Amino acid sequence: MSPIVLVLGAGFGAGAWLLGTGLRPAVPAPGSPESRLERWWRAHRPARPGCRITLAAAAAVAALAFTGWPAAVPAAALGTWFLPALLGRDRTHGQAIARIEAIAAWTEQLRDTLAAAAGLEQALLATAETAPAAIRPQIAACAHRIRRGARLTEALALLAADLADPLGDLVVIALTGADGRQSGRLGDMLAGLAASAREQAQMRSRTASSRARVRTSVRIVTGTTLAMALALVLLNRPYLQPFDSATGQLVLLLIAGLFGAAFAWLGRIARFTEPARLLAARRGEEAA
Repeated sequence: MSPIVLVLGAGFGAGAWLLGTGLRPAVPAPGSPESRLERWWRAHRPARPGCRITLAAAAAVAALAFTGWPAAVPAAALGTWFLPALLGRDRTHGQAIARIEAIAAWTEQLRDTLAAAAGLEQALLATAETAPAAIRPQIAACAHRIRRGARLTEALALLAADLADPLGDLVVIALTGADGRQSGRLGDMLAGLAASAREQAQMRSRTASSRARVRTSVRIVTGTTLAMALALVLLNRPYLQPFDSATGQLVLLLIAGLFGAAFAWLGRIARFTEPARLLAARRGEEAA
């Protein structure tokens, strides 16, 4: 491998790391609305961004060394960054279902605890240890704030920010209204919210099969395209000689961009759109 290839690869890796660091949004204040960039990063951020950046840089260096095309560098790097999330397992769906079912179960626990003539603060403290595992850290943090003397409305607002879920906002709104002495039908409201959460979880489970078919189609299209490109590079390199020129590199960048846009569109189809959060929208209006 020539030194120029190593220098280009190292420079691209450093640039990719700086780009990923710059795109990573700062941690928002509790309860503050997320910007579009923050929502995009939360949806696409990998579990280990450092490892993903290293793999992207390695793929870029390998593509440049193997083909000699500068246009292959961004294509390989971006493909290594985005394709695993597009072609791999849809983990966000399972996490969303678990969070919704956990909120429904915790809401039912609150309803049953309040039915035993316990106050709202006592009910929150009592369910902190028995809340479902998916949201137990958030409920425990809320109970800890209450024990340290925080006002119930402030603790509930921070709880909504920790849950970051539209259904959690509805539960917090109901509890905040009950703290304002409008608690006559709190048990019925919590029962209705729990039933709505169960229905939403069932609806998402029903749509999971259709989403799985879309993701399977994306995998087939992507795998076929990449296999065809690799076969041409390995078996019929003279056929690709027109791409060695500067004009060919521009055409190759255009083709890669079109495929990237198509894959992004397919991923958007397969992704479930979360409903807007009520409390985040309200805080955005107040800040404005």
